[in-house]
Amino acid sequence: MPTMNVNLTPEMAQFVSEEIASGDYASASELVRDALRLLKRDRDMEKEKLEILRREISLGIEQAQRGEFSERSIEDIVADVLRDEA
Repeated sequence: MPTMNVNLTPEMAQFVSEEIASGDYASASELVRDALRLLKRDRDMEKEKLEILRREISLGIEQAQRGEFSERSIEDIVADVLRDEA
């Protein structure tokens, strides 16, 4: 497995030490690997959400070009989206 050196702020180093001391992680390497997995997962999810949004916008533009419009307000649409995400 490749090795890298990473410079941390004192606060980050303290956090790493506390996590290891709590028993949640056996080593700094384990904590960093877990943090990177979570970061990658979050970025992948954001990319997926952005792609869905782009598709929906494209669909909306196509519908508007065909003269298909909704009588719903933006507030109603936002409320539906927020409800679906919950």
